[in-house]
Amino acid sequence: MKAVVYEAFSVPPKIQQVPDPTPEAHGVVVKVMATGVCRSDWHGWVGHDPDIELPHVPGHELAGIVEAVGKDVRKWRVGDRVTVPFVGGCGTCPECYSGNQQVCDSQFQPGFTHWGSFAQYVAIHQADTNLVALPETLDFATAASLGCRFVTSFRAVVDQGKASAGQWVAVHGCGGVGLSAIMIANAVGANVVAIDISQEKLQLARELGAIATVNAAEVANVPEAVIEVTRGGAHVSLDALGHPSTCFNSISNLRKRGKHVQVGLMLAENSTPAIPMSKVIAHELEILGSHGMQAYRYGAMLDMIQTGKLTPEKLIGKTIDLEQSIEALMGMDRFQGVGVTVVTEF
Repeated sequence: MKAVVYEAFSVPPKIQQVPDPTPEAHGVVVKVMATGVCRSDWHGWVGHDPDIELPHVPGHELAGIVEAVGKDVRKWRVGDRVTVPFVGGCGTCPECYSGNQQVCDSQFQPGFTHWGSFAQYVAIHQADTNLVALPETLDFATAASLGCRFVTSFRAVVDQGKASAGQWVAVHGCGGVGLSAIMIANAVGANVVAIDISQEKLQLARELGAIATVNAAEVANVPEAVIEVTRGGAHVSLDALGHPSTCFNSISNLRKRGKHVQVGLMLAENSTPAIPMSKVIAHELEILGSHGMQAYRYGAMLDMIQTGKLTPEKLIGKTIDLEQSIEALMGMDRFQGVGVTVVTEF
């Protein structure tokens, strides 16, 4: 099969012909019809993820068609239209038994723990636990765009942040994760404040439901600006970028007993950010993480998509082919463009 392969960290990947994957007894092979280009893939490419063994094929936001099925798989057949969470559970550890496959003790991640979806085919393990059936009405490009950013934001806003109608939700960073969070928070009735340094991205944030925006490049104090807009601070605030400054601002702009949800990855030199702990204690703030979403929770999100309450197709910035994914991957740290980039030609 054709795949994007890198043989050293931070060295430009190349298109190569590599062996087709075969399914584990408990797994399937999926023919990739679309895969998103995510900043997490960039983190892997530069060497921030210890699970990656070289040579490696990146890619973890995917949708496609089941091509081959392992002998122990019961729920899936060749030809099924599917997607998969970017964190897969083993199905047998205590976390999986408690319904928290997103923090499985033996989790796997396509594009990290094994070869991913920047290829014509990808192997998915523990298919009966992790695969998600796609409605016929949902196109593959939109389905792939859900795989990391959108589902992580859904869990961050709905399950972790527990945002509700009338609350104020602040979203720091208006890339794919942040824009997804804005759309989802708006859909559940929250009032959203979007924060970014790009006026173009802030404009899109307004189109997706933000009722107020703060340009962090133009204000002297972001937390104070958010507190003023929200008349006392956000009930829920997300760092959708993953940077010490956005993390600090997100915690600092909360009202008393508010919730900060860390969604953006904090790796390498950013892995130990300073936080205003005195405020966390005095105001009884909550600091939460959001790491993917369980396969069984997709149903609620897909229902909202099918009824039109969520429109993730609006987040797709452009579609590209597999060759173009190399340049897109290497440039993810520059935050160029608006919306999500999806590979649709292989």
